[in-house]
Amino acid sequence: QVRLVESGGGLVQAGGSLRLSCAASGGILSINDMGWYRQAPGKQRELVATITRGGSTDYADSVKGRFTISRDNVKNMVYLQMNSLKPEDTAVYYCNADVSTRSNWRPVNYWGQGTQVTVSS
Repeated sequence: QVRLVESGGGLVQAGGSLRLSCAASGGILSINDMGWYRQAPGKQRELVATITRGGSTDYADSVKGRFTISRDNVKNMVYLQMNSLKPEDTAVYYCNADVSTRSNWRPVNYWGQGTQVTVSS
């Protein structure tokens, strides 16, 4: 069974940095697109950044120039380096991935359980 497990969240002051990691496991054959989403209290979940298997990236306008997404295709991991954090970045951050497994070659979309990021002013 595929699992996505996030780590690296926490409390940081405005202007600080955090690095989120997400490890995918469970009979994985390959992973296509991977991404990070976030959901603040009372708001809908929104896209933060995505990265293709080949390394092409896309970012929400609100994080361009501050956040960097990267991945390790050998370790089945995706990262989010977050710099110059703002209080409005406070949210639960979720890892997302399209995963093919040995038992199901067609990609299935999976979510992690989320990690809390809190930025104090």
